[in-house]
This record gives sequence, structure tokens and C-alpha cells, in this order.
Amino acid sequence: MINISKFEYESASELIMYAKEAEGKYLYEIDKKDIFDKPNKKGLVGTIIEESYFGIETNNRPEPDFADVGIELKSTGIEPYKKQNGYRAKERLVLNIINYNDEAKRDFYSSSFWLKNNKILLFFYTYVRNEDGKPDYPNFIIKKTILHEFSESDLIMIKKDWEIINNKIKAGLAHELSEKDTDYLAACTKGKNASSLKEQPFSDIMAKQRAYSLKQGYMTSLVKKYIEHVDMPSFASKNELVNYSIPELINKSMQPYMGLSTEEIASKLGTTLSKAKHKNQILVSEIFGVKKTSLNDIEEFSKANIKFKTIVINSVGTPTESISFENLDFDEIYNVEWENSTLRDNFVSIKWLFIIFEKNSNGKHYLKGTKLWTVPEEILDSEIKGLYNYLKKQMKNNNLTDHLPSSVKFNGVCHVRPKGQNREKSLIKLPNDEVIPHQCFWFNSGYIKNIILI
Repeated sequence: MINISKFEYESASELIMYAKEAEGKYLYEIDKKDIFDKPNKKGLVGTIIEESYFGIETNNRPEPDFADVGIELKSTGIEPYKKQNGYRAKERLVLNIINYNDEAKRDFYSSSFWLKNNKILLFFYTYVRNEDGKPDYPNFIIKKTILHEFSESDLIMIKKDWEIINNKIKAGLAHELSEKDTDYLAACTKGKNASSLKEQPFSDIMAKQRAYSLKQGYMTSLVKKYIEHVDMPSFASKNELVNYSIPELINKSMQPYMGLSTEEIASKLGTTLSKAKHKNQILVSEIFGVKKTSLNDIEEFSKANIKFKTIVINSVGTPTESISFENLDFDEIYNVEWENSTLRDNFVSIKWLFIIFEKNSNGKHYLKGTKLWTVPEEILDSEIKGLYNYLKKQMKNNNLTDHLPSSVKFNGVCHVRPKGQNREKSLIKLPNDEVIPHQCFWFNSGYIKNIILI
């Protein structure tokens, strides 16, 4: 084993210059301590960067990794995103663990979050898979390194988020913290499992161990800014961000068009109603000033991880179809427990903005309302967890092909089935060597009906 000495630097600029030298390198080129040989792959990339590249030990100290220049070191994966022909963050960025007793005594600028993370040296790496669909760790590439500091607009939102988290701690409600409470900065669960509990002030109830984290959407906005060099438009001024919540700003934008038909909305916007199948999506995007079908092009929507879905309901309020989420990662389902899965993390952090249109007897669509929704944890850790574990069990039994839970009657909430027509081109090999078309997670239309009752 090669002994790697600690990197010595005299200034922050020298540290950043050294970080830049890693760009374009494969992870196997950086791993000089045979860390790949370790059985536990969790946190592997960060460990290699810390221990092999910088020669510092992995630690949980309250100060930044490079304390003398106030810079914390973090790595984050990016993956191709075909829908937008670019990259997106693979997951949220987990920061420092929250000490409830200590944090309750602090204000924002003396908080553990701010003192440790106000300057972050970020290593973006490409998360690639081998031909079997498994993570190809040695061939991960360091795509970009940057020193990230929060903008003025970001700080407005992050301070609001921190105060929401801190106020719950001060109220003795740390056990009720949830990632859906906040927009950019979250308090995510951190521990081997849900039973990792900690004491909290002002209550005898034990609370789940949590860490500060920047949501996946926020991290994707950094990918767009630093890697794709995209300037995202904002739909709110700094003054509006100070005085209004994001739901209030959404309602403010949508209210002038409520009750109007799609044709009337297009006329009011001074545009022509598209004839495409997804014309409602295009129209809503134009309301928010975006010419594409994804509101992720709007800065606040991207950073708050708000995903946008238009829903058409009939006269009795039932959606005309189920709602798809994303293709399932069967390798992760096979190898990772539900509590530590990316799928669960994504469900926890995503806020769904449902834009609801009602279809009348003449086939016209009228804007009926909006609903900002996150998956309730009682559904997440029962029905959706049940589906996840069912898929795992069937793969372990080498019997998933004949037992896919494709029926909407599986559990009344969700099911899986392919999305798209050409299934032969979407065939994948499962960890148990079965071959099936890509499968997508779907929320049942009946379940969505209960959510959007307006």
C-alpha cells in the first residue's frame, strides 16, 4: 500500500488549484490507498478523494475539513438525464449531523450548518455503470471541481429553511422533522436504519438522527450552472422570496387563469395553443414564462425539487390515467435496503406540483386548480416500501418475470409497468440474470384522485 502524505497548501486559491488538477481523472487514478478493496462501498468516492487525493482522514469534526481557510470538502455524483439532454445530480448532498441540543442554542450564522458549510469545495463525478448495470466505481470520472458559496437569493431561502428546522427543535418536535417541511435545505435521516435515535431538548421523545442536506434539485441546479453553464430564469424577485413562500408565489402566478379553458388561457397569454399531446404542459410552462415542458428550467422550482405534472380529470374528479414516476433501479432494489435507497430519498425530497384540468363533455379542458404535494411518510414506509420489498423478494427467488406487480390492484397506491411503446429496445438484465423491459413506478389514478380533491 502506498503511503500518501497530507496535501500542504498556503492559501484557499492554492487548495482550489490543486482540486482542479483532479478534473478529467478516473477514480482508479486517484485511489492510491487501495480503498476499492474495502468491502463497504458506501461513501467510497468521498473517502478516496479525502484520504488518497488530499491525504486527510474521514472525520465528523464540527469545523470544515480545511478549517484554516473555512472550506468543507464534498463529492457528489451526476448522471445523464436524457429528457433534457444533459446531466442531473444523482442524489441530495448530505452535510453535517444535527446535534439537537447544541443547535437549539444557536442562530443561523452561528449554526453548525453555516460554520461548516458556507464554503464547499465540490467534486462532481460522473456516476457510470458497467454492462450489467452495476456501478463501475473505478471508471467514475471527476467531471468538475468548484468552490461553491451561496448566492444572496439562495441564502434567503436557506435561512428560511434553517429557521423552520430550528423552530421545530426548539418546540420539542425534532421527532416530527421531515424533508417536506423545507425547500432547499433539509433535515434528512442519517443512520444505519430508522432506529438510529437521539435525545432532543424540550422533549423526552427520542428523535431520528438527522443531518443537514441540500436537496437533489438544488444540486441539479449547481450541475446546470457549473457544468452546463445554463442560466436559469427566476420567477420571483428577491423581495418576493423574502415575503412569500413558494406555494404562495405559485398561487399568485396561476390565479388569473383559474376557471378558464386552455384556449382562453392561450389567448390571454398571447400565444397559440399547441396541438401536441402534452399541450397542457406547454401551456402551464408558458404561464411561468418557460418555453419548454419542464418547470425545472425555473431556478426556484429546480432548487426546491418541485416536479410538475398536469392531470386531466373527468366530471367526477377521477384522473384519466395513472401517473408515472421514473424507471426503477433494480440493481439498487436487489442490494440496498429500503431505508437507505435512492428511491426513498427521491420520494422524500420531491414536491409534486399537480396542475389540474377538468375535461367537459365537449372535450374542452378547463384549469381547475393546483396542488403542491409530497408523499406522506405513512404511505412511503408502508405501501411503497411494500412494493420495493416485494420486487426484492421476487428477484431473490428468481421469479420476478412472472410476478411483476403490474395490476393497479396490487396495493391500491402504486404499481410497476413499462412506459413507452418500444419495449424490445428497453430490455435490461436484472441482478438475478432475468431479462425484462425497463419498469416504471406508477401512482394509481384512484389514489391520485383522493390527493387532488378540490
